[in-house]
Amino acid sequence: MQRLRIKFCRGEEVKFISHLDLMRLWHRAFLRAEIPLTYSEGFNPHPKISLAAPLAIGITSEAELMDIFTAKLVSPHWVTAALSQQLMPGIEILQVYSVPLDEPSLQSQVSFAEYMVEMETGEKQEEIEAKISEMLALDHMPWHHQRDTGEKKYDLRALIDSLWLLEYHSGSCTIGMRLHCDSGGSGRPEQVAAALGFAIHPRSIHRTKLIFKRTETTRPEHVPTKSHRASPG
Repeated sequence: MQRLRIKFCRGEEVKFISHLDLMRLWHRAFLRAEIPLTYSEGFNPHPKISLAAPLAIGITSEAELMDIFTAKLVSPHWVTAALSQQLMPGIEILQVYSVPLDEPSLQSQVSFAEYMVEMETGEKQEEIEAKISEMLALDHMPWHHQRDTGEKKYDLRALIDSLWLLEYHSGSCTIGMRLHCDSGGSGRPEQVAAALGFAIHPRSIHRTKLIFKRTETTRPEHVPTKSHRASPG
């Protein structure tokens, strides 16, 4: 048996595909590419495929991670070539590499996710920077939003590690966000944007990185020299 990790991106063409449909898409691609996956035991066997942190609908990404288990040793290069011919536009394999069989699950290793969030705004750059600083200075921020199962209440500030202004243009801005993404809760970029006072839903949300627990202190990519960041916890 072999465990392979696949890093891939999700573009505009597939950002509205649900997690369940994405897993079905991958399974069909593995079958057509004749990748020898291993399956769970039992009455209804399932392929051993797992994603690090399922992406919400409407978000693009350049940092998706997926683990698969194969019944025999295969070349990562061969897997990349075989799968790339079977994937629909909008999904691109960036890297395939082996990982130890006994390594903890992907889900248990992820600690943070980073995003670039583009929004319309009529505010000045200094006003946006002041809002970011004010939010990062808070100890708590009670928040709620409506879900299909009812109202969900939580401390939004506890899910925010860092915020920084990436770009500003007249009429729009892009904010970088490093949000918690673990068993304690996952920050949602659109909720953070709303809490910052942006009334309109973001133009785009793009995930740029998943950060594992063992690399939590790594400086985020895309952060300019002058930024607004939370102090280390």
